[in-house]
Amino acid sequence: MAVKKVEKIWMNGKLVPWDDAKIHILSHVIHYGSSWFEGIRCYDTKKGSGIFRLDKHINRLFDSAKMYRAGVPFTKQQIEDGIKETIKANNLKACYIRPIAYRGYGDVGVNPLGCPVDVSIAVWDWGKYLGADALEAGIDVRVASWARSAPNTFPTMAKAGGNYLNSQLIKLEAIADGYVEGIALNPAGYISEGSGENIFVVRDGIMYTPPLIDALLPGITRASVMTLAADAGFEVKEMHIPREMLYIAEEVFFTGTAAEITPIRSIDRMTIGDGKPGPVTRELQRRFADIVVEGNDPHRWLNFVQ
Repeated sequence: MAVKKVEKIWMNGKLVPWDDAKIHILSHVIHYGSSWFEGIRCYDTKKGSGIFRLDKHINRLFDSAKMYRAGVPFTKQQIEDGIKETIKANNLKACYIRPIAYRGYGDVGVNPLGCPVDVSIAVWDWGKYLGADALEAGIDVRVASWARSAPNTFPTMAKAGGNYLNSQLIKLEAIADGYVEGIALNPAGYISEGSGENIFVVRDGIMYTPPLIDALLPGITRASVMTLAADAGFEVKEMHIPREMLYIAEEVFFTGTAAEITPIRSIDRMTIGDGKPGPVTRELQRRFADIVVEGNDPHRWLNFVQ
């Protein structure tokens, strides 16, 4: 899905034209993947343009950088203000937001300490990440041959650019084999997550999701869905999920900022349930839409731009 060009990008505190938002070819991030980023959505709700869980995303951005001993040279409030400034400058009511901190131009060796940490914020109009009809019809996925990283290799709790080389392998393999997405296992063989989404499994009316120790990103939408599930009276258990549990599940769905709540209709060409989004998935989608479409926000998750 091609990025839809807008007018301005925020770079180190200044709005610059889209085509001028450039970095040097010898920037550390290009050679070593030293970046930390977020994916955030601003929704055009019936009560105005609202950014979904902005504070949680900015906290995770700073946490990710800290894990790699990188200091973000702006305050959290400055980044939040910069995001709103960039949305307004581009006259967008709804958009995808990409703040990114990265090691810039300085030394070229592995040691990053001679390189500055720069920060940029881009926004653009981005539709449904996994396809136009994914939220309604569900998607076909496979279990990946590529596993998530073993403990103590690199921090999977960080949303770091370099970590996503693993995600690319999972995604590329799935596409090459005719699937929309892949599901990664952890080194012990338990379910971890998708290439860029967390995962939930429904069996006997109970929702199951892997714990953070299974090498997955602590998703903001994942946490939100767990709260919405509690509101709806659904039981949620965090536990190691064996691969075979996917095949006998009544429902399986992905969660993520880009994916939102995306049902999975088949895994490894085995139909999940009756091949349609199930009642738990539908109810969670309804409750999520009530917030991001209608603007009814009992948990105060929306941060309005105006």
